[in-house]
Amino acid sequence: MSEGSASESGEQALADQARRVLETVPDTALPMTYRQLAEALGLTPPRTIQRVTTALEALMREDVHQGRPMIAALVVSQRGEGLPATGFFELAAELGRLPADPARQLDAYREEFRRAQAARG
Repeated sequence: MSEGSASESGEQALADQARRVLETVPDTALPMTYRQLAEALGLTPPRTIQRVTTALEALMREDVHQGRPMIAALVVSQRGEGLPATGFFELAAELGRLPADPARQLDAYREEFRRAQAARG
């Protein structure tokens, strides 16, 4: 196996593990912060949050492709008023799930969060 495919399979495994965590945590634990998800995944530095965001981006692409609510909407930044980081909104707009107009994204995000929470296993 090449180094690139080993890295990709590791990233997919982390994304799958992140999905399992987000599907099974109690409703009272939501939303989770990126750091809380990293801890639940057992990640340690370096690049802890970067690995979490890479996994969440993979989940966003999967969910949009499958027509499911984006489970990544359940993860928020520690700072940012209980909202995901900017990259979430950028990718969600790129994927056509949220409006490109930032002024309309907050309401659309809240609906996506509600749908993702309702769709959990």
